[in-house]
Amino acid sequence: MIDEKATEELARLRRSIDNIDAALVHLLAERFKCTQQVGALKALTGMPPADKNRERDQIARLRTLATDAGLDPVLAEKFLAFVIAEVIHHHERIAEASNAASGRSRQT
Repeated sequence: MIDEKATEELARLRRSIDNIDAALVHLLAERFKCTQQVGALKALTGMPPADKNRERDQIARLRTLATDAGLDPVLAEKFLAFVIAEVIHHHERIAEASNAASGRSRQT
């Protein structure tokens, strides 16, 4: 027989998880809005899409934050690596679009 108190506690915990997931999605959306602006600035000024020094520093910073928060730093690093790969991909697309627009404007 399923314990009613356990079922209620499970539902409460899952609601908390759902709320946290929603917050994470909104935070990621805000982060990517900022990184899109970074990508546009980099494209405008001719900076490369990737910055290995920044990536290295961010990974070290996030590993420390994770450790301080009681989160596995390997998990935090994997998450950041995924985010960084997406950001670089976006920056490359922005740079390509900027270069294509510059080429068109020079030809006309």
